[in-house]
Amino acid sequence: MSETLTQIQFVSAVAFNAEGLVPAIAQHYQSGEVLMLGYMNRDTLERTLQTGFMTYWSRSRKKVWKKGEESGHTQRIVEAMIDCDGDTLLFKVDQIGPACHTGAPTCFYRAANLDDR
Repeated sequence: MSETLTQIQFVSAVAFNAEGLVPAIAQHYQSGEVLMLGYMNRDTLERTLQTGFMTYWSRSRKKVWKKGEESGHTQRIVEAMIDCDGDTLLFKVDQIGPACHTGAPTCFYRAANLDDR
């Protein structure tokens, strides 16, 4: 089952938290690999949908951050989805270059050793 929303309906369906933010997962559109998790406010979500490129709210720098504006490692949106509660966004993206600021292809490259249990 899937439902297609207009951009206005999509933004209206988002349940922003008390700080006005919503988590946004970036996933590679072909491989399905989770690349990173960022946060968006209403403005950066609207910019993302309008431009077709991921734009986040940097919680540490307290400013708008267009992914790749300095590094060139952009994320072009292929698909935008919202979960059933409206409190998490999923973007399937075409990632140019590494997703992580460390140079790793994904921000999720450190794993727990589950044999320690």
